[in-house]
Amino acid sequence: MFRPLALAAGLLLAAAPAFAQQAPVPLRAVGHFSQNTKQIEIERAFYAALPAQTGVNFQVSFNPMDQIGLQAADALRHLRTGAFDVMAVLIGQVARDEPFFDGLDLIGVSTNVTDLAKAVDAGRGAFDKRLQERFNAKVMALWPFGPQYFFCNAPVKGVGDLKGLKVRSYTPSMTALVQHLGAIPVTLQFSEVYPALQRGLVTCGITSAVSAYAGNWGEVTTHVLPLSLAGGVQGHFMSMAAWRRFTPDQQAALTRAYQGLERQMWDFAQVSDTQSLGCLAGKPDCEGRKFGAVISAVPPEDDAKVREAVSSVVLPSFRDGCNRIWAECAAVWNRTVGAARGYTIP
Repeated sequence: MFRPLALAAGLLLAAAPAFAQQAPVPLRAVGHFSQNTKQIEIERAFYAALPAQTGVNFQVSFNPMDQIGLQAADALRHLRTGAFDVMAVLIGQVARDEPFFDGLDLIGVSTNVTDLAKAVDAGRGAFDKRLQERFNAKVMALWPFGPQYFFCNAPVKGVGDLKGLKVRSYTPSMTALVQHLGAIPVTLQFSEVYPALQRGLVTCGITSAVSAYAGNWGEVTTHVLPLSLAGGVQGHFMSMAAWRRFTPDQQAALTRAYQGLERQMWDFAQVSDTQSLGCLAGKPDCEGRKFGAVISAVPPEDDAKVREAVSSVVLPSFRDGCNRIWAECAAVWNRTVGAARGYTIP
């Protein structure tokens, strides 16, 4: 993880003479939660290298969202008001402001990287159009944290064991699934989950393995049910007010730079899942801190239960909640994400 930082420093030094005649361009950037240390390192390196990559003399102010007291669910509102120029956005947590956005990564619809990539590619255009119309912001990057699993401080070895337990949920479709499985959903942002698990306010939390490991959930959980539910899709969005400050050539350079960030985040999500699960389980080949969680074998019937829930609960719940806000929601989803994944909302 040190190589991107060193590369960024080298690029900045090489580009310094070209910036001598340019007035600094301020860019107020908000990153993810500081507990997600690897993603934050990638973001810091990206913004450090951004002037050299784009030829724009950016003066970047970058902070993880929790270090400046922001709530993940409020990100789109901050972009719409122009409080920040670009923000890392936890899409599932902003879906309360725009239910259509939850459709990019509906629970149970895309449970592996290949299927998720198809869904994101199919839905990107409609997502970006809606984002611009409603929040005066545009998509710069879309990427996953990785498969979303159950991390519990009780012996949960299958979804049948979730009945009656309080489970952290962070998207509307996830809440629908948790309720369908007989558990009690509790909406918490990532920074709130560790103390909630520690104090027994929830028994399980749903997140990616890399986030659970980075957030030290191994200290407050004992069992992992690695039933992949979704990909935890995130975004980097820029306010249109900031975007319009740039020339077409600068916009093209920014687009290329964020495409590079997106590829890096997809690659990291794929390699980090196995490594993080291994460290949570305390395997000998773990190169970081080791925990002692039990990684349960997913019962074959659990995959079928999730697929059944998609048709019977997740899609109808998404349709009803989203169509109330935007009458075209389900129809647009059907011809984009739904078509790519073989689902149709009636």
